[in-house]
Amino acid sequence: MGVFTFVCRSSGSEWSAKQITGDLEASAASTYELQRKLVQAAAAADSSGGVQSSFSLVTPVSAVFQVIIGGGGGGGGFIGGGAAGGAAAGAAGGAAAAEAPPAEEKKEEKEESDDDMGFSLFD
Repeated sequence: MGVFTFVCRSSGSEWSAKQITGDLEASAASTYELQRKLVQAAAAADSSGGVQSSFSLVTPVSAVFQVIIGGGGGGGGFIGGGAAGGAAAGAAGGAAAAEAPPAEEKKEEKEESDDDMGFSLFD
């Protein structure tokens, strides 16, 4: 499984991106074109399976883009936004930064009924 995290910046009408830990980079006229080029570059570097990606604007002129190749299991979608930002902030941790902590179990809340309140609206 390969995880590629890029910092993207806009300068005038041009978007450019550079990989945080590595030497992949690209530039394009739009964020859409830039994402396509980065996915192609990451797939050329690691072609071990399916591709997932996430693009998150940080400011109007900067963004984080993450490409994950391989490691595909059934079901569920990629966690966007926060996961990409968290992985970029902890990029020194490598692939471990891309893993989300296990979800906490939520306790089911019992719906309150009129009987629980001691009165009814229709009395």
